[in-house]
Amino acid sequence: MTHAMLKGSNVPLEATTVRAVLRWSPGQGVPDVDASALLLGLDGRVRSDEDFVFYNQPRHPSGKVWRLGKKRVADGLTDTIQTDLAGVESGVGRILLVASADGVTFDRVRALRILLYDAQAADGEALAYFDIKPETGQETALICGELYRRGDGWKFRALGEGYSNGLEGLATDFGISVDESEAASAPDGADTTQQAPATTQTQAEADGISPEALTQPQAPLVPPAPEVSRPLPPEQPAGVPAQPGYGYPPQQPPATRPAYGYPHPASRPAYGYPPAPATAAAGAPSGYGFPPPAPASPDPDFRLPPQGPQFIGR
Repeated sequence: MTHAMLKGSNVPLEATTVRAVLRWSPGQGVPDVDASALLLGLDGRVRSDEDFVFYNQPRHPSGKVWRLGKKRVADGLTDTIQTDLAGVESGVGRILLVASADGVTFDRVRALRILLYDAQAADGEALAYFDIKPETGQETALICGELYRRGDGWKFRALGEGYSNGLEGLATDFGISVDESEAASAPDGADTTQQAPATTQTQAEADGISPEALTQPQAPLVPPAPEVSRPLPPEQPAGVPAQPGYGYPPQQPPATRPAYGYPHPASRPAYGYPPAPATAAAGAPSGYGFPPPAPASPDPDFRLPPQGPQFIGR
């Protein structure tokens, strides 16, 4: 049976190994939540800095308290602290279970809940759970609950107490010493900032610049006008060479080509016909099968051939 707990209520634990699961719903603007544990002595304070189990020190030297780490489950994100209650040293009276968000307030964390399981019961239901509601919403660290001794056994109490100064402030309240080396370096940085103008003035005097020139307002620098990009000229179409017709030789101008089937009159004689007189007088060949034409005047040396006996009358 799972106990739904209210703030300030407690429940006895029969399990010897308890797994405390911190669960929340992720989303836009929701900070990452870390689980940690503080082992407190009988005086309510840690015995040493080793009693602080968190992301930079995930396991206690005794090996009885350790951080399992984060997981994504169907209901959201989880971070888990597991404790072997049977093996916790007798000098430890309480174990605080803490949730922290780095620099972000818990009013932005949705559905924050802590659940306790028996670590030895695989897939068992939760022993108890507590829905944590920040009191002011400005807390950056919360004590979700505590495991504490009662006689020979252990109990769990739901708390929900908040700190606005984060995990560092919470740990300091219970005796954890915080490294102050970073805080001590802050004043040195401030002094360096104050000395910077004097250094600038000294350098200006060495360069021959008067101190008054440094205090004069400077005209704002005007960035040069951007270069105007001009459009490119339109592309000229490339000349397409003339190509012959499909299956036909390239055409020639009409003045240089003869009529179809007939030679050009100025080149060779017509087929079967003698050339014109002007052409024959120039020594052109005669037409095929025809003698050249008779000259204009008879030849004075013309004589008939002698006649044979076949032409003598009988």
